[in-house]
Amino acid sequence: MAAATAGEPWWKTAVIYEVYPRSFADGNGDGVGDLPGLLARLPYLASLGVDGFWLTPFQTSPQVDQGYDVSDYRGVDPLFGTPADFDAVLDRAHGLGLRVLVDVVPNHCSVEHPLFRQALAAGPGSNERELFHFAEGHTDGSPPNNWQSVFGGPAWTRADPESTTDTQWYLHLFSPAQPDWNWRNPAVGDYFFEVLRFWLDKGVDGLRIDVAHALFKAEGLPDSSTGTPVVDGLRSNRQVSDQEEVHAVYRRWRTLADSYSPPRVLVGEVNLDPHRAARYTRPDELHQAFAFAFVRLGWDPVAWAVVGAELEAARKAHGAAPTWALENHDVVRTATRFGGGGRGAARARAALLIVLGLPGGAYIYQGQELGLPEAEVPPAARRDPMVARGGISRDGARVPLPWTVDAASAHGFSMTDPAAEPWLPQPPGWGQGAIEAQRNDPASPQQLVVRALELRRRLLAEGVLDAGDGASWHVDDGGLLLCERGHGFLLAVAMGEGPVRLPAGTVLITAVPQAAEGWLEPDNAAWLLRARS
Repeated sequence: MAAATAGEPWWKTAVIYEVYPRSFADGNGDGVGDLPGLLARLPYLASLGVDGFWLTPFQTSPQVDQGYDVSDYRGVDPLFGTPADFDAVLDRAHGLGLRVLVDVVPNHCSVEHPLFRQALAAGPGSNERELFHFAEGHTDGSPPNNWQSVFGGPAWTRADPESTTDTQWYLHLFSPAQPDWNWRNPAVGDYFFEVLRFWLDKGVDGLRIDVAHALFKAEGLPDSSTGTPVVDGLRSNRQVSDQEEVHAVYRRWRTLADSYSPPRVLVGEVNLDPHRAARYTRPDELHQAFAFAFVRLGWDPVAWAVVGAELEAARKAHGAAPTWALENHDVVRTATRFGGGGRGAARARAALLIVLGLPGGAYIYQGQELGLPEAEVPPAARRDPMVARGGISRDGARVPLPWTVDAASAHGFSMTDPAAEPWLPQPPGWGQGAIEAQRNDPASPQQLVVRALELRRRLLAEGVLDAGDGASWHVDDGGLLLCERGHGFLLAVAMGEGPVRLPAGTVLITAVPQAAEGWLEPDNAAWLLRARS
């Protein structure tokens, strides 16, 4: 586990591993990952040296959007196990020194949620419908406004298309199976306050808040002035997100999280530009928000330096360091995003050193430590609901992990029935990046992560790295990206086409061995320590 700066909360320098449970490890042989599988594989996470893991939704759900359509926020879906299985995971994780974060999805629920079903049954004008966004459409039969869903198509669906008396529509920024809560109704805030209290009382170390910026919609639900679809993290239509009232919610939640001993961490999925996102991490709001501006970058040193400087300015303005991530279950994997093939793999490897070398907390997504590329999933096998509404498929980043080289056993994914077919097919050659193979290969991306995390812990303990470090970004000749922290620590990334000379200093670690001392080959990264003045 990382050693935080003395007196600082653990999460300020923690490295958290994102577990997408249905694709992590299958413990009962049905081809879907589950809590018993996670329990059995927890020693692997401990062996990497991460501080903990974030568990994406395992709560009760019809699984239309693979768990992000929740029908019981306090339950455990039978697909993943039982409440006792979760308790066992929590206890074992804590025994291994791993913190546990769970997902909370407060923007929307499932159409199977009891409160939404009651709202449908109660009809127009009822108190039950005030918990959601129900509205009358236009006289021409069109929806109440022109908002578009993230998943494609209108963000509205008729409550009862066959009824002549119930002509209302309900709002869903995602799929029609995911109605949005009406956060302007105080009863919704009270409901979720108790949901948070339930998980925090259970002993989880923190909560990751899904779509944290979109809870409140503009008063009156007006048409979008741009008429553009609600895409790219809901940022193109400000009327559906980033409303000022949301900050009062997080101040209330922060008071709750800080009331526990030790305090619990709140991490927001705030997909906004750096200065807007940083407002969510003011001292009395969320503790962390992902630096999504980095997820959208290609392999361009100038763009990295510009975004890095924006994030540093936001940190200075609002006081919380960015929380770094380059992969998650919703985006194309870095090995593919950064060019694919051998060069993309090299850049993904260098990117691991980048995300682990920046000041603040960091998150890595399962399989990122293996350098896995985006998997090709045949159209007939795709399960992402975005596809059905004309969107892109996120399935390629969600293919089950390869634990062993043996393809005949689904690469060790199903632990009790080797013949079980994984819920998403693993592509040919998937075992080349298997965990068992990389564990025994000192040159593998996985072992690079182990070494980097060990070095990170030592540098934190020695005071070389600090939770409060700033970051100074610039680009040298030849496309050398440099990020300098306090105490002489320097992150260097060769993003150009040829070798570049490194600044003076002691090289602590590189993504791949240097071809020549003092030089960094293209698509390589290094941590350096320069003499302190």
